[in-house]
Amino acid sequence: MDNYVPLLALTMGDPAGAGPEIVVKALNDSEVRPICRGLVIGDAGVMRAAVEIVGIPMEINAISNPDDMREDVNVMNVIDLKDVDLSTLVRGQVAATAGKAAYDAVERGTALTIEGKTDAIVTAPLNKDALNQAGYHFPGHTQILAHLCGVSDAVMMLAADNLRIAHVSTHVSLRESCDLVNKERILEVLRLGVDATKSMGVEHPRVVIPGLNPHSGEGGLFGDEEVTHIIPAIEEAQAQGYNVRGPLPPDTAFLRAFRGEFDLAIAMYHDQGHIPIKMVGFEKGVNVSLGLPIIRTSVDHGTVFGKAGKGTADPTSMIEAIKLAATMARTVRQSRGS
Repeated sequence: MDNYVPLLALTMGDPAGAGPEIVVKALNDSEVRPICRGLVIGDAGVMRAAVEIVGIPMEINAISNPDDMREDVNVMNVIDLKDVDLSTLVRGQVAATAGKAAYDAVERGTALTIEGKTDAIVTAPLNKDALNQAGYHFPGHTQILAHLCGVSDAVMMLAADNLRIAHVSTHVSLRESCDLVNKERILEVLRLGVDATKSMGVEHPRVVIPGLNPHSGEGGLFGDEEVTHIIPAIEEAQAQGYNVRGPLPPDTAFLRAFRGEFDLAIAMYHDQGHIPIKMVGFEKGVNVSLGLPIIRTSVDHGTVFGKAGKGTADPTSMIEAIKLAATMARTVRQSRGS
C-alpha cells in the first residue's frame, strides 16, 4: 500500500453535546496523527471553545476551502460554517439551532467528499430530537447520508475489533423488521458488507448468516422465514461465489464471528446486531454506512450531553472511526490504482 495520507472530513456533531471535544481529543491522538489529515467541518468558535475545554494547545485555522489548510500538528483546520451563537448555546440541552448546525456540518462534509475534495467523512454524534426540532425528520444519521448522496437506501454496519455486523434492517419496529427479511434484501446487504470488509483489509471475507428465529426456526417449528427467505439467499450467495454459511442459531453465530471463525455477520434486525457489538466494544464501536458513493464512518454512541463542556468524554469510538475511515480510503485508492 502506498504512503498516501487520506484527507478526512470530520463533522463536529451537535455543538451542545460532547462531539466537538471528542473530535479535538481524537485529532490529538498519537495513533491518528500519522495516518490521516483531519479537516473539521462546523463552527470555528465551537471548536475553539472545545480546544479550551479539553485543554489541548491547538490553533484553530478557520477556512472556507480545503486548499487553505495548514499542515501543522498544532493546527486544527476548520471549514467554518459560522452557524452557532456561543452566547446562546447551552451545552447538554436539546435545541433546534444546535440540530441545524449539526446537520449543516454533515451536509457540507458530504458534499466535499462527493466532490472528491476529501477522501471520506467521519461524523460525530447528532441528537435526533434537535434535528427534528430544526425540521430535519430522519430516523438516523445513515438516512441523512443516503438522502444527501441521492440514494434510496443505505445499510448500517457496526464494527468493533474483528467483529463486523451488517444489518438487514435498523430503525423500524420489531414487527416490521420481520417483514423486511427477504432474499433480495439479504443478498444486497451481504454484497455490500463483503465489499466493505474487503476495503477494511480482509481479502476473502468469510460470512455467517444467523437465523431470524430461535434456533434458526428449527426446521419451520419456530417460524418459516429461514426456509422461505434466508436459506434461498444463502444458496444464491454460495452460487455466486461468496464464502457464506448459515443459517446458524443467532445465539451462537455472533460468538463464533467474534472468536475469528467469520469476518462478517449479517444481522436480521437492529438489536440482533447491536447487542453483540455493544457487549464486545461499547467504547470503541464504529458505525459504517454501506451503499453510499462515499466512505462514511461514525462513532457508535450518542451526543453524551451529560459530559458536554466538561472535557471528560471518551474519544475512543471517534479514534477508531477515524482509523477505519483512513484504512478504507487507502484501500479503495489502491484498488483504483490512484
